Amino acid sequence: MTQPLAPAAVPRPAVRLSRPRRVLRTVAVLSCLPYLGLKTAWVAGSHVGIPDGSGLLDDRVGMAVINGLSVLLDSAVIVLALVLTRPWGLRVPAWLTAFPVWVATGLLAPITAGFPAQLVVKAFGSGGTPGAEREPFLHEWVFTVVYSGFILQGLALGALFVLYAHDRWGHLWRGRVWEVPVGAVGAAHRALAVAAAVLALLPLTLHVLWACGAGAGLSEGRAADRGGDFHVLEAVFVVFLVAAVTGGLLLAFRRFPALPVSVPLGLAWVGSGAVACWGGWLALAPLGGAADLADRPTPLMNLAYAGQMLVGLLVAAICVYSFAERSARAVRRAV
Repeated sequence: MTQPLAPAAVPRPAVRLSRPRRVLRTVAVLSCLPYLGLKTAWVAGSHVGIPDGSGLLDDRVGMAVINGLSVLLDSAVIVLALVLTRPWGLRVPAWLTAFPVWVATGLLAPITAGFPAQLVVKAFGSGGTPGAEREPFLHEWVFTVVYSGFILQGLALGALFVLYAHDRWGHLWRGRVWEVPVGAVGAAHRALAVAAAVLALLPLTLHVLWACGAGAGLSEGRAADRGGDFHVLEAVFVVFLVAAVTGGLLLAFRRFPALPVSVPLGLAWVGSGAVACWGGWLALAPLGGAADLADRPTPLMNLAYAGQMLVGLLVAAICVYSFAERSARAVRRAV
């Protein structure tokens, strides 16, 4: 009796724990400590970095819950740094590695791009806000310390994931766009890409208007606090929305066949994570207990945040389908 055909043996990838990876892992872990220290102190009841009269002190229970969740999220960066640099990390299920890194990328990429731009704007005297007379909810040094740590986390974790992905899935993001298989779900790819582009129109239009100084649809408190920092952040959201939609369309329609496939995958990966995760954060964060109703998102703001969340999820689905098809084709070739 003949034996069933088995897939050809594929060499198991190995993590090469070089000195650069050790340095990146150390940077990723150490850069978490300032944020974790502050959040832990606030959960314990400390007011370090919080001025008297801050709205953060009005809801102690809500603040403890949000800060506890923040501690868990940032602690995950330390776990990810270990997963991406240890041999056993290659045995972790793909989704259990990729999804947390996608979330971390989405949350950290806008900060990495936006905070330095905000510092430049402030350096040229355009960073003040019209609502500066309002009581600040955190001392200025807290933003500098925390966001500097976030930038280091994003750069270190991003570099570690690129190296890890090269070891584990490098064959899936090499080559040109024309090599991306159309497969049975090619029409579904295109439908998802078109849906993402259509859904992006509302949040993209609003973020462009807000970046240019318009106040349509903004809450009273948000409109009063507009300044250089606000305009930079809105411009950053515009960039990531465009990146997400562009990456999804390039993968689905393959209009530039000679383009390296890593370009649309990178645009779709980073863009989808940024718009989905920040859309969710901006929509849900006020539920933690903002005392001032003027600061709560308006229905139009929530609609924009929900729209960009959907855009991010749709583009992420295109990435998942593309990887799955390339992986299935690689397995068929190995049989």
